[in-house]
Amino acid sequence: MADPAECTIKVMCRFRPLNSSEVARGDKYIAKFPGEETVVLGGKPYMFDRVLQSNTTQEQVYNACAQKIVKDVLDGYNGTIFAYGQTSSGKTHTMEGNLHDTDCMGIIPRIVQDIFNYIYSMDENLEFHIKVSYFEIYLDKIRDLLDVSKTNLSVHEDKNRVPYVKGCTERFVCSPEEVMDTIDEGKSNRHVAVTNMNEHSSRSHSIFLINVKQENTQTEQKLSGKLYLVDLAGSEKVSKTGAEGAVLDEAKNINKSLSSLGNVISALAEGSGYVPYRDSKMTRILQDSLGGNCRTTIVICCSPSSYNESETKSTLMFGQRAKTIKNTVCVNVELTAEQWKKKYEREKEKNKTLRNTITWLENELNRWRNGESVPVDEQYDKERANACYDKEKANAEVLDNALNDKTASTPSLPSIPSIPGVPGARLSDAERDSELAKLYKQLDDKDDEINQQSQLTEKLKEQMLDQEELLASSRRDHESLQGELSRLQQENEASKEEVKEVLQALEELAVNYDQKSQEVEERSRQFEALSEELNQKSIILTSIDSELQKLKEMTNHQKKRVTEMMSSLLKDLAEIGIAVGNNDIKHEASGVMDEEFTVARLYISKLKSEVKSMLRISQHEAKIKSLSEYLQNVEQKKRQLEENVDSLNEELVKLSTHEKVKAMEKENEIQSANEVKEAVEKQIQGHRETHQKQISSLRDELDAKEKLITELQDLNQKIMLEQERLRVEHEKLKSNDQEKSRKLHELTVMQDRREQARQDLKGLEETVAKELQTLHNLRKLFVQDLATRVKKSAEMDSDDTGGSAAQKQKISFLENNLEQLTKVHKQLVRDNADLRCELPKLEKLPMGNGRRVKVLSRPGGKENAGP
Repeated sequence: MADPAECTIKVMCRFRPLNSSEVARGDKYIAKFPGEETVVLGGKPYMFDRVLQSNTTQEQVYNACAQKIVKDVLDGYNGTIFAYGQTSSGKTHTMEGNLHDTDCMGIIPRIVQDIFNYIYSMDENLEFHIKVSYFEIYLDKIRDLLDVSKTNLSVHEDKNRVPYVKGCTERFVCSPEEVMDTIDEGKSNRHVAVTNMNEHSSRSHSIFLINVKQENTQTEQKLSGKLYLVDLAGSEKVSKTGAEGAVLDEAKNINKSLSSLGNVISALAEGSGYVPYRDSKMTRILQDSLGGNCRTTIVICCSPSSYNESETKSTLMFGQRAKTIKNTVCVNVELTAEQWKKKYEREKEKNKTLRNTITWLENELNRWRNGESVPVDEQYDKERANACYDKEKANAEVLDNALNDKTASTPSLPSIPSIPGVPGARLSDAERDSELAKLYKQLDDKDDEINQQSQLTEKLKEQMLDQEELLASSRRDHESLQGELSRLQQENEASKEEVKEVLQALEELAVNYDQKSQEVEERSRQFEALSEELNQKSIILTSIDSELQKLKEMTNHQKKRVTEMMSSLLKDLAEIGIAVGNNDIKHEASGVMDEEFTVARLYISKLKSEVKSMLRISQHEAKIKSLSEYLQNVEQKKRQLEENVDSLNEELVKLSTHEKVKAMEKENEIQSANEVKEAVEKQIQGHRETHQKQISSLRDELDAKEKLITELQDLNQKIMLEQERLRVEHEKLKSNDQEKSRKLHELTVMQDRREQARQDLKGLEETVAKELQTLHNLRKLFVQDLATRVKKSAEMDSDDTGGSAAQKQKISFLENNLEQLTKVHKQLVRDNADLRCELPKLEKLPMGNGRRVKVLSRPGGKENAGP
C-alpha cells in the first residue's frame, strides 16, 4: 500500500433558483456572489472550494464537483460525494436529476458513464470487476433497495476496520445500461412523500455504492476503489413542511441522523479525541469518508429565498466546518510477492540502520555514565554513522561474495608483533627513552590491531549467525526431505502391494484369456462345419425347389389335359342333347328309353365319382399351393372346373326330365344313342385309367416331397438355433475381450503412474545430492575458515601468555558446531546411500510391469515370465 497523504474535504456550494411558490410569495433573492469561491449572505462572506450560482447547468456542476473523483477511484482511491441541505434545496436534482435526459441528468448517471468511458480508454491489459449496491436509511434502519425483503441490515467492520453493510445485495455490472437499470429498480423502491415545500420529498438517505477492482494481467498489480454516492434527506421545520402522522415520524428520524452528522463534523473540526460515529447508522457507514481513507466532496445545496434564510445560514456554517476536516488517503493496492519482498528489504535496511544508531548511542551513553569525556570526534554524528554503516555493509557484501564464489580466500587477520624482552643489562637513558618510544608505538599498533580484530570478530559473529541460520534451514529441509522420503517409502510399499495384486489379477486374466481363446477356436471350427453343412443343405434345397417346379409344370400339363377331356365330353353331351331334341320317338318305346336313361344316370353318377376324385386331386394341389404361390392359380382353375361340372349335372337332370316326357317320340334314335353311349363310355374309361395312374404317381411324389420338406425345415430350425447359440457366445467373448482391453488400459495407466513416481524419486535424489554437495562445500569452507582462525588464535596465545577465555570459549563453540555439522553430513550421506540402494529395486518393478503389459497387449498373447 502506498504511503498515506493528508487532504482536506472539498466543499461545493450550489444555489438553486427561486421556485414558483417562492416567486408567488414575493420572496427576495438574498445571495450575492463576489467571486467563484465566495458567497455573501446577510452581509457575511462564506468561503468554499467552489460556489455554483443558480444558472449553473448540470454538466458544469458535474465537471466542478465529481469529474476528478472518477479518475481517483480508478487509480485505487476511495471516494465519496454527498449532498447536504434543507428540504427542497435541490439535493436529489443535483445527485440524480433526470436519469435518462442527457442535459438534465445529475452526478450519479454522469459518473456511471464516465467510469466506463475511462475503462474503455485505459490499457487493454487491465481487467475490471465492477459491483454496485443501492440501499437507503429509513427510520434509522438500513433497507436494501435491490431486495426489499432485506429491511433491517447491520453495519460490520472488515479486517481493516472499515465499516460495511453486511448482507447488502452486490450486483455485478458490465455496461452503463445495466447500472442505470439497477438505479431505476432501486429508485422505484425508495420512500418519498408530499410536503408543503416539495412534491417529491425524499424521506430517507439513499446510498449508491460503486466498487471497482482492477488487475493488470502482465504485472499482476491489483487496485480497488469504492465510490459512495449519497443523497441525504433534507433537514426541515415541521411548521414549514406541515408534516403529520407518519411523515412527522420520518422528519424526526431525518433530523436526528442529520444532527448526528453535524456532531461528527463538529468533533472532527475541533480535533476532539472522541468522534460519535456510532450515534446513527448513516455516520457509521460514512466513517471512512469523514476523517478516514477517502477523498470526500460535499455539495451543500442552498435556497436563495429570504423565507429560508436561517436554514441557508445553518447549511453554510455546516459546510465551513466540514471544510476544515482532513482525511488521510492512500491507494488501495494489493502488493505482489516481489513488491512485498522489496518492502521487506527496505524495512530490514532501515532496521539495521536504527540498530547501528542505538548501539552507537548506547556506547556513548555508557562512556558518559562511567565518567569519561567523549570527544567531539567520537560523539554521535548521523552522517558519519551512515558512512560507517555503508562501509560495513560494503565489507559484508564483499565477504559474502567471497564465500558464495568459493574462490576468494578468507581475509587474513593482522599479525601481532612480538613484544621484545627487556635485557638484564642496564640501559642508558637515551636507549631507555628510545626503547620506551618503540614500546609505546608497539602498544598503539596493538590497540589498532585489537580494534581491527574486534571488528573482524563482529563480522565473523554475523557470519556465524548466518551459518547457523543456514544450518537450521538445512536441518529443516533435511527433516522435510526425511518426511517426504518416508512418505514415498510408504507409497512404495503400498504400490508394491498393489503391483502384487495387479500381477495376480493379470495371471488370472491370462489363464482366462487362454481358456476363452481355445473356446473361441473350437466355436469357430464348429461354426465353419455348420456353415459348410448349411451350404450343402441349401444346395439340396435348391435342387428340391427345381424338382418342385418341374412337378408344378407337370401338374399344369395334367390340368390342361383334364380340361381338354372335359371340354370334349361337354361337346359330346351337347351333341346327344341336340340329337335327342330333333328326332320324334314313339310312345311305345317308353320302356326302352327308361332303361337308356337309367344307363345315363349310372354314367352321370360315375362321372360324379370321377369329379369327386378330381376334388381330391384339387385338395392335394391345395397342399402344393401352400408351398408355392403358383399352385393357387391351379386351385382356382379347378374350382371353376367343379362349378362347370355342377352346371353340367344340373343341365343333365333337366335334360333327363325333359326326355322322360318325350320318351315316346324318341324310340327311333335309341340305337344311335346306345352307340354313342358305348363310345363315350369307352373313351371315359380310357381317360379314367390314365388319370388314375397320373394321380397315384402325383400323390406318391407329393408325399415324398412333403417328407423331404419337413426334414429340411427341421434341419433349418436346428441350424438357426445353433447360429443363435454361436451368436450369444460370440457376444460374450466380445464383451470379455472388451473387459480385458479395459483392464489392460488401466494397467497401462498404472504403469505410467509408476514411471512418473520413479521420475519424481529420481529428481528428489538429484535434489538431495545437490543439497549434500552444497552442504559439503559449506562444511569445507567452514573448516578452512575455522582452521585459519584457530591457527591465528594459537599464534596470538603463544605471544600473549595470559590468553583469552572468550576466545577459548568461541573455539569450543566452533568445534561443537563442527561436530554437529559432521554428524548431519554423515547422516545425509547414509540417507543418500539408502536411497541409492532402494532406487534399483523401484526401477525393476516398473520394468517388470512394462514387460507384462506388453505381453498382455499382444493379440492372443500369453504370459510366460514370472512376476
